[in-house]
Amino acid sequence: MDFQEFLQIVPKLIAAELPATQSHLKMAPLERLNDLKNQLRDNYNPRTAAVLMLCYPKNGTTHLVLIVRNSYKGVHSAQIAFPGGKYEKEDIDFASTALRETYEEVGVDPHKVALIRPFTQVYIPPSNFMVYPYLGMCKEEITFIPDPSEVAGIIELPIATFLSDTIIIEKELQTSYANSIKVPAFEIENHIVWGATAMMLSELKDVLAITSVS
Repeated sequence: MDFQEFLQIVPKLIAAELPATQSHLKMAPLERLNDLKNQLRDNYNPRTAAVLMLCYPKNGTTHLVLIVRNSYKGVHSAQIAFPGGKYEKEDIDFASTALRETYEEVGVDPHKVALIRPFTQVYIPPSNFMVYPYLGMCKEEITFIPDPSEVAGIIELPIATFLSDTIIIEKELQTSYANSIKVPAFEIENHIVWGATAMMLSELKDVLAITSVS
């Protein structure tokens, strides 16, 4: 998608009705379906976090940035994610959390990011986090500066590739809660993106698909 085309659909993105659970269910592991359908997450007293789904131009076309998290002893070790992290008491709101964490993790100046809108929050059972995603854009090309203590790599995903159904797969994985489980996932640059990030990507994909053709 040409970046000028993306700029033209921003008003539609702002006005679009979010498909929420309808999109999340497409990429949710089977073990999470009951939580999603019954909205049990409200009773879990979860910790809170926010992430930024950042679109920007690269060589004139629209891209979306993802990060490869470092390996560590934890449930999200080495996973593919959006830049973001947990809410801190000094943050004004969750949007501020997303911008601050994006700056800390990949060096994007918050003043250069225009927030477009919030998307539907996603509950992550293994870590008991409620994650609030925000769609944002930067109108200029970005030189990312990853924090080596948190980020092992940067993935710059063309929106045109993202909108193709050819990257949607089913993958058998070993997870923190199952030795072997088949999950819906996105295959992006030989990386498997599943779980909460895939669920957020699914909603973004559906909204972009609707607004880019309407």
